[in-house]
Amino acid sequence: MLKPLADRVIIKMKENEETTKSGIILAGSAQEKPQFAEVLEVGPGTEKVKMEVKKGDIVVVNKYAGTEVKYEGENLMIVSQSDILAIVE
Repeated sequence: MLKPLADRVIIKMKENEETTKSGIILAGSAQEKPQFAEVLEVGPGTEKVKMEVKKGDIVVVNKYAGTEVKYEGENLMIVSQSDILAIVE
């Protein structure tokens, strides 16, 4: 698995499947970029940044945040903790 450094977090975006009013199902690629993600790995933090998210959390992410990477066939994102806006409880 990838191990994030400093205050970075590895997330996997949740695919949204949406049905329009006319009943057409839109695949994830036809919609706006999803903003919900699952946290897969968390970096150790820094002296100034305490990590507030943990592995398994569902989070809301800034729409234009992060770096996309493909690892072992999966599309993942590496974001700074500051790009995570909220934890879904």
